[in-house]
Amino acid sequence: MRTDIFARLDREPEPPKIETPRMSRHRIALFGGTLAFYLAIVIAVLMSSWLVALDWKVMLFRPYQQWPGIHAFLDYYVVLGQRGPTAVMVACWLGWRSWRQHTLRPLLTLGASLLLLNVTVGAVKIGLGRLGPHYATQIGSAELFAGGDIFPSGHTANAVVTWGILAYLAATPRARRYLSAMSAIVSLGVGLTTVYLGTHWLSDVVLGWAAGLLILLGLPWAEPMITRAENWIFAAREWLSARGRTVAPQPSAAGAPRPAPARLPAAGEAAPTGGGHQTTVLTAGGSRPRAHSGPPAHPGHTARSERTPVTPAGSRRPPHADRTPRGGAAPARPVAGG
Repeated sequence: MRTDIFARLDREPEPPKIETPRMSRHRIALFGGTLAFYLAIVIAVLMSSWLVALDWKVMLFRPYQQWPGIHAFLDYYVVLGQRGPTAVMVACWLGWRSWRQHTLRPLLTLGASLLLLNVTVGAVKIGLGRLGPHYATQIGSAELFAGGDIFPSGHTANAVVTWGILAYLAATPRARRYLSAMSAIVSLGVGLTTVYLGTHWLSDVVLGWAAGLLILLGLPWAEPMITRAENWIFAAREWLSARGRTVAPQPSAAGAPRPAPARLPAAGEAAPTGGGHQTTVLTAGGSRPRAHSGPPAHPGHTARSERTPVTPAGSRRPPHADRTPRGGAAPARPVAGG
């Protein structure tokens, strides 16, 4: 029995129609406002404005020294923003959703969002090359174009996208509200944790929130591509199934008896005639046929009287010159003397 996801999709009943989010006017307005905020943060850091001065004040405050008691807990909590562990956890849940809903859309949507996250955030990280707080060289400097990869915060953006995708794919408005609040709390905590640990500037975290939100708001534009990818995967699956399918032999009609294999009559055996069958009984004086009116023996089993004798007909004892055959005349004995 197959246990892969496609086998489950074949066995489950057809689920209700699930509506995909569309780029409404409200969503477009949110996307435009978030994009403007994103660009404003980048410009403020490039100009070394008050935002960079705030970064240095928070960094010199050293939160990890002010509250050392929560350091051990936050070391584990920040894992909720790492791409590898969070992607595996969310993919397991969305894989179960795909299993139940007869669609690969949840998994494909997660893959598309992570791909967009890596491309957009990674490009800005490499392009601006900002150094982190632990590697800063000049107080008050933005530390840009120095070979770093800290701006925007990848942990924060990944937390927004990975946990926010659950709200994006929610089936009911109530579930969408609860999952949106949960993802907002998790991503907010992950961003502030990186500031506490001193691995990111505050502006890195703010830009990471905006970067992740832009991906979630723009996902409806990727829905047609996701649908085409799903159709292509199912078409490829059908093609592979048809190619690997072998032609099975046609079964015989139900109840039709199989023809018995042809057998040549043995020596001294009469061929069957009519509706009955005839056997030959071997006796000492010769052979004589005996007719049977009953049905013939089962074709799969040969009757004892129909088997080919191992020895010639007649007595099984070897002939002797000095013995007289039964029923025959005794040969004349020579008379001794004169």
